[in-house]
Amino acid sequence: MTAPMNPDEFRTALENAIKGKSANKSPFSLAWASGKLSRDHLSRWAENHYHYVGPFADYLGYIYARMPEQYVEAKDFLLANMYEEEIGGDRHTDLLIRFGEACGTTRERITDPENMSPTTRGLQSWCYAVAMREDPIVAVAGLVVGLESQVPSIYRKQTPTLRDKYGFNDEEVEFFDLHIVSDEIHGERGYQIVLEHARTVEMQQRCLKICEVGAQM
Repeated sequence: MTAPMNPDEFRTALENAIKGKSANKSPFSLAWASGKLSRDHLSRWAENHYHYVGPFADYLGYIYARMPEQYVEAKDFLLANMYEEEIGGDRHTDLLIRFGEACGTTRERITDPENMSPTTRGLQSWCYAVAMREDPIVAVAGLVVGLESQVPSIYRKQTPTLRDKYGFNDEEVEFFDLHIVSDEIHGERGYQIVLEHARTVEMQQRCLKICEVGAQM
C-alpha cells in the first residue's frame, strides 16, 4: 500500500479487523447468553473482570498524558471517559462489585488481585503496556476501538438473559445497562479520533494490527 486509506476505507478496515474476533463469539459468552452458566461461573467472571475494568481510567490517564496538546478533542474525550469511570455518579467498579455480590462472591474476593486468573493478568498487563508505550493514537485504537467498542454488542446479548433466566433485578445488572449506552458512545468517539489522526500508511497499519490484537483479548 503506497497511499493512506481515505476515512471511509479506513473505517471499514478497522471494523473488519475486529469482525469475527469479538468476544461475543467465545464459548463463554455464548453459554452466558443461552443461560447455561451457574452463578459460580458469573462470580468468577466478576472477580476477573474487575481487574480489567478497574484500572481502565489508569490506562486512559497514561494515554492522556502523552496525547499531543494540539489534539484537544482527543484529550477532552479521554478526560471525560476517566471522569465517567471514577466520579460520574456511581463508580463503574462499584456497580460491578454489586453484580458480583448478587452472584454470591464478596467485595474482598473481587478486589483481591490474587484471585485474577493468568489470562486476566495478561490482559491487564497488555492494556498497561499499550497505554504506556504505544503512540497515543495507536493506544486509542487498541483500547477504545479494539476493546471498549465491542462491549455493547456483547452485553446486549447477555443482559436480557441475566434478568430472564438468572433472575437478577435491575439494580444488580446496572453495570451492564450502563455500559451498553456509554461504551457505544466511547467506541464511536474512539473511531473518530483514530480516523482523524492516523493519516499515514504506517499509522493506519499499526492501528489495524492493534485493533485485531485487542479484539482477540
